[in-house]
Amino acid sequence: MPALPFALVAIVCYLAAGLWQSLSLARRVAERPSWVRSAGLTALVCHGVILALVVVGPRGLHLGLTQSAALVGWLVVALLLAASLFKPVLNAGVCIFPLAAITIVGAIGMPSNMTESGVSPGLYFHILSSIAAFSFFAIASVQAVLLGFQHHALKRRHTGGIVQVLPPLTRMEQLLFELIWCGMLLLTAAILSGFVFLDNLFAQHLAHKTVLSLLAWLIFAGLLAGHHYLGWRGLKAVRWTLTGVTVLVMAFFGTKFVLEYVFHYNA
Repeated sequence: MPALPFALVAIVCYLAAGLWQSLSLARRVAERPSWVRSAGLTALVCHGVILALVVVGPRGLHLGLTQSAALVGWLVVALLLAASLFKPVLNAGVCIFPLAAITIVGAIGMPSNMTESGVSPGLYFHILSSIAAFSFFAIASVQAVLLGFQHHALKRRHTGGIVQVLPPLTRMEQLLFELIWCGMLLLTAAILSGFVFLDNLFAQHLAHKTVLSLLAWLIFAGLLAGHHYLGWRGLKAVRWTLTGVTVLVMAFFGTKFVLEYVFHYNA
């Protein structure tokens, strides 16, 4: 089954959903969350078909850089759409929908030959919990950017435009820390399962990923402790969140980039 038709539909729907959400944030069009969810869901289904075609292979799972990015993009959108039914997080789609479209372009246009064969159930759990953790933190990073913009605008007494559309500042901060808590629980599970189910987390091709993942865990743990005991919030929370997510990006995708494109590691 060719992936290109599904890719075109997914990309168009993602871009349409992201554009509409950005225009509604700018108060250029009316808010239509049900329409944005419908477009996002259509794209998500097509995105899932693409993943089945480019990730699942006869010799195992193709989890190279571009396929992993597409898998993360799919899960981030799925979590965003599900969470938006209960929490006001759909505004994060302004960034997440276009980025998901870009991951599809990468998976279709630059597929990787890196293959994970003989994956055990424990290793599946490690992979899925790692991707789920990163997905929550990805949504948290967009939430942090919106929170930072809102905080900056309110300090300068700019209460029009996007600020009128976003939830109150306290609610935005609460959502940010809820996302971080979810991400932390999953990241903890991913790290612990890695120590249990992987032969050596500090082997040469895993050492950088392990060290950076532990560093990110410490950063988010420090943020949560600072928030609970010292009342950290606002721009300090934004900076810590974006720092932690940057380290996770280096752990997840920086390591894969070096392995595939520098050392040409394919197994």
